[in-house]
Amino acid sequence: QKVKDSMRVLLPVLLNKSHESYDKIRAILLYIFSTNGTTQENLDKLIQNVQIESDSDMIRNWKYLDVPVLFSSATQQHKHPRRDRSSEETFQLSRWTPVIKDVMEDAIENKLDSKDWPYCSQCPPTWNGSGAV
Repeated sequence: QKVKDSMRVLLPVLLNKSHESYDKIRAILLYIFSTNGTTQENLDKLIQNVQIESDSDMIRNWKYLDVPVLFSSATQQHKHPRRDRSSEETFQLSRWTPVIKDVMEDAIENKLDSKDWPYCSQCPPTWNGSGAV
């Protein structure tokens, strides 16, 4: 069953003095993961109220793993446009196609954006994508 107001469920856990700070950090991270990010003010309030200022980097550093910790215009859209795979044959147990498949196919076809993929998009000009380099 989906939680309707996750902040209402989260606050009693965070304000409970018997829980360790690492458990509270885990709870905050689960909240952030479930909502695909939070606002800067909300994150600052959570960190201050739970009194984990010294360990707040454990939460903020998830952005280096490409986890949307904070809302922004960039996190609202996919960084890599998805291909339409509705007509492809799938296995019975397949639920979705990972983004890496789209990225690898674009790399083979030399279609990666040079701004997002500076090292992968610098193929020789004579290369036509017909073989591995």
